[in-house]
Amino acid sequence: MKKRIQTRLSSYSNLVQRVIAAVIGAALIIFSLYWSEWTFLILFSLIGGLAQLEFYKLVGLDDITPLKYYGTGVGVFMNILTFLIEKHYLHFELYFLLSPLFTLIFFIKLYKKNEVKPFTSIAYTFLGIIYVALPFALITVIALLGGEYSYQRVLGCLFLLWASDSGAYFAGTKFGRTKLFERVSPKKSWEGSIGGAATAMFVAYLLSQFFTDLSPWQWYGIGGVIVVAGTYGDLVESLFKRSIQIKDSGSVIPGHGGFLDRFDGLLLSAPFIVTFLKVF
Repeated sequence: MKKRIQTRLSSYSNLVQRVIAAVIGAALIIFSLYWSEWTFLILFSLIGGLAQLEFYKLVGLDDITPLKYYGTGVGVFMNILTFLIEKHYLHFELYFLLSPLFTLIFFIKLYKKNEVKPFTSIAYTFLGIIYVALPFALITVIALLGGEYSYQRVLGCLFLLWASDSGAYFAGTKFGRTKLFERVSPKKSWEGSIGGAATAMFVAYLLSQFFTDLSPWQWYGIGGVIVVAGTYGDLVESLFKRSIQIKDSGSVIPGHGGFLDRFDGLLLSAPFIVTFLKVF
């Protein structure tokens, strides 16, 4: 079934594939966010886990052997623990459960035989948790600010991210001339970035009219954070893919590559968004 769908989609142009996959994916995410806090937790834990496994799989292409299943398990556990603590079902002190789980990574590698560079693998196991799992846990914090779940905050951030990405893609395709960061990503242009920023600000205006959980200036602030940090997130992932000489992080999402390709802007935006909302 999955093969038939992928074969059929592959007969369309890349743009059509992107649109179809985006509509289906967006509908699933919007439904899970709107339906309840538990469907949000399930879907985002799943996406975070798959993205982390994808990261470890790519690292393995460079002859590195991180603890992919253990690291992913810790990442998913961290997201679920964050949810339960931020909802005030569990005490804040239980965050310390993560400390021994992190330390066990060293113990496990100690018993792995025939590894030439075990500390390199340990480092990449931690990187998968910090680079992929932590931002998804921070998205959970955004959803549960003050202990109350709000689909508007997370969905608004995603709308801004999608607007920035889409605006940059279409503006860059149509008007792109001046390279933004050619050494890392030859196709990205300043014109595309400006188009993405303009689209994101327009969506921030719309959000300020309909999503009232945050004030208008906060939506504009988050839009600015996503435009800048999201662009850098895309560039960082491009740098990562270049370092292991691949084009896409995967082929799970037709026209979009893998989960890392689709959520790379979110990975570097999330820490700044949480900080912005907590401080301001």
